[in-house]
Parts: sequence; C-alpha cells; structure tokens
Amino acid sequence: MSTPPYTGRLAPSPTGLLHLGHARTFFIAHQRARAANGVLYLRDEDLDPQRSRPEFSAAMREDLLWLGLAWDAELRQSTRLPLYLAALQQLLAAGLVYPCSCSRRDLALSVHAPHEDPAAESDDEPLYNNHCRPAEPVADLSGPAADLLNTRRPRRTYRFRTPDHSPVSFTDLHAGPQTFTTSKDFGDFLIWRKPLTSNPSDIGLPSYQLACVVDDALTHVTEVVRGRDLLKSTARQILLQRALHYPTPAYFHCDLMRDSNGVRLAKRHDALALRTLRANGLSPADVLALF
Repeated sequence: MSTPPYTGRLAPSPTGLLHLGHARTFFIAHQRARAANGVLYLRDEDLDPQRSRPEFSAAMREDLLWLGLAWDAELRQSTRLPLYLAALQQLLAAGLVYPCSCSRRDLALSVHAPHEDPAAESDDEPLYNNHCRPAEPVADLSGPAADLLNTRRPRRTYRFRTPDHSPVSFTDLHAGPQTFTTSKDFGDFLIWRKPLTSNPSDIGLPSYQLACVVDDALTHVTEVVRGRDLLKSTARQILLQRALHYPTPAYFHCDLMRDSNGVRLAKRHDALALRTLRANGLSPADVLALF
C-alpha cells in the first residue's frame, strides 16, 4: 500500500490572543507540512459559545499570516455539528457511550482543549468515579437515544465508556514511547454536552476529544502536531478512533514554552501575545528568534 500524502493542521481556538507558545507549535506544524510537500488545514476550533469571539478568530488568522504561516484550506468547527452528531449516534448504537448527569463544571471543561486551562499542566478532566456508568455496556436504541437518532437533537450529556485497566500505547515522533492506562491515568470521558438553552435549534456540543477525532479523520490528517500537554488526550482519542473505525495519525507533541517563572504559557500571558509583540515593534524574524 502506498503512503497517503501528508496532511497536517493548525488548530487554534478563538478564545484569546495567540501567544509565543502557540506560535512555536504552529511554526513547527507548518514546517513539517511544507517539508513533506503536504497539505495544511487551518481548523478554527470555535465550539465554545461562551468563550469564542469573532475578533479572536480574525486576530489569529492575521497573526499567523504575519508570522509567515500560510495554509491551504480551512474549516470552522461550529459549522460541522451534524458530523459530530453522526459520530455520537454511531457510538450510541455500539453501546460505547452512556448518559451522564454529573456537574456542569466538568461539562464546561470538556468543550475546549485541555491546554487552554491555565491551571492544568497536562490534562483537564479528572479521573471519573463512574457515578453514572451502567453495570454493562448496552446499545441504547430506545427511549432518549431513539429520540436522539430520530430527531438529531440530543438532550443529554454523554460519556465514552473506556475499557477497564487497559494500556493505550503509541510512539510520539518527538516525545518517544508513551503509555497511559485507563482506570488509572484517565477514566470514562465526556464526548457530548447537553444544550444549555431550551432553544430547539440547540443540539448541544461535542467535547474537544470527539470533535478533534472526527475532524482529523474526515480531513485525512496524517500527522498531528501540538503541545505535549495533550499527550494524555491522544490516548483518549486513540480509543475513539478505534471505536469509530478511523485510522490513527502520527503524533508529534512539541515541548511547552514557559515564562520566566517556569510556568507554562497560556492566554493570560498578554505580554507574550503575538499581537503585543507586534505592537512593541518586533518583526516576524524577531519572534522566530525567540523560539
């Protein structure tokens, strides 16, 4: 079999200004795609309606182009809800997900990527205590699930049922061999959040994990380049890929950039935002030299 052509992606979320850490990761992703003569997507991860803003979406495009990072095609996650819903339906029919009634805080955290939480160094979702987990997996095709399949309007929150005490291993192209074990390193994780409003058009939102897996598969991404704070998310996503019969891409998790106190850079670091560095007179070459 021939090797598929290289396809990569830049996947910023418009919840704040891009900072120096984002820039380095996106620069590496861009360089790897161009070195492979591949295709590069810009994926606007704008699923969080409470934090995503059009001005941040415009700013991230402008800042990336200013830095010299062009892309070949782009997509916006908020326009792709039917695709994520189809994946949820597939998992429901296979008995691999179940409804969950746990706290709103956990649900809010599931929408955005783990590295967006400034307080977290490596992961956003605590080990689940299985409070809502049924004793046995069941293909849920009756009651609320049947309504979901018929109306395409899920009114519940759902978790993915992970296999108990199972290692998930992969070899990262930068960080090397990795193994995370279910029931120890992570548990059943959120994949869909119920609507927060009574509006009939509000079908809820997929979690970061589900949306990421669906988009990587449907755009035929062959290599994912992102920060190493998402290594554990890769193990979760591999389980989803297997459940949905998707291929698993290669992974390259970059080292994290830190401030002078050794704290991982986050969107709260306004002084290191690309927009701020530009305003202070730095050129693209000056910014690249900071990597």
